[in-house]
Amino acid sequence: MMSKLTIVANIKVKSDKIDLVKTELLKLIDITRAEEGCLQYDLHQDNENPTNFLFYENWESRELWQKHMSNQHVKDCMAATEGAVEAFTLNQMTRIA
Repeated sequence: MMSKLTIVANIKVKSDKIDLVKTELLKLIDITRAEEGCLQYDLHQDNENPTNFLFYENWESRELWQKHMSNQHVKDCMAATEGAVEAFTLNQMTRIA
């Protein structure tokens, strides 16, 4: 059996682009939650620093997550937020306890 995949993605945006990026990220939620293999897809915003966003995701497999990453709505979001994101880090993780 393939192990589930947890994704933690941190997105730091320019302070004058918070609303733009937030709007684009929110567009991903419903469509992604309906995708094959998506178990959890939650978007967070930092209480102290609103320029920091975090996705916490759980997927049935790495293959299905990779399929998600190549979908048009993800590409559209990346295009719409180009130049607004200062830093993006993505960790592929396995739950161990």
